[in-house]
Amino acid sequence: MPTTEAKGVQASGVSLKLVLVAACALVDVDGRVLIAKRPQGKAMAGLWEFPGGKVEDGEAPEAALIRELKEELGIDVTAACLAPLTFASHAYDRFHLLMPLYICRRWEGHVEPREHSDIAWVRPNRLRDYPMPEADLPLIPILMDWL
Repeated sequence: MPTTEAKGVQASGVSLKLVLVAACALVDVDGRVLIAKRPQGKAMAGLWEFPGGKVEDGEAPEAALIRELKEELGIDVTAACLAPLTFASHAYDRFHLLMPLYICRRWEGHVEPREHSDIAWVRPNRLRDYPMPEADLPLIPILMDWL
């Protein structure tokens, strides 16, 4: 699957490919945020993350999220229900991740883990209780302030 990647990003003097991943904080009526546990066999298995995925070449981040939320959680979301909140920029050993985070409070369908080993609805002040990838960690205080 092609992804939106660029070569030559400089991070601490090292050239890394840039990977664009769109993520979503689904928020329920009680103000809880959905996080999903990465399954065994995938990179960063066992860590909790905000659902979403890689943006393909020529694809808008919102379109990627709509596609990924359907594939991963079985829900339908429209672009009008995705509100950009913030982004994360993090250099991993092999790539540099740029991840816009959107908020979504409306969707159709019942949320179920189709590609994750588990899901959890978590109050923003409890997100730190779940081990997450390094790139997701700076998003937690912003969600806590916003929600």
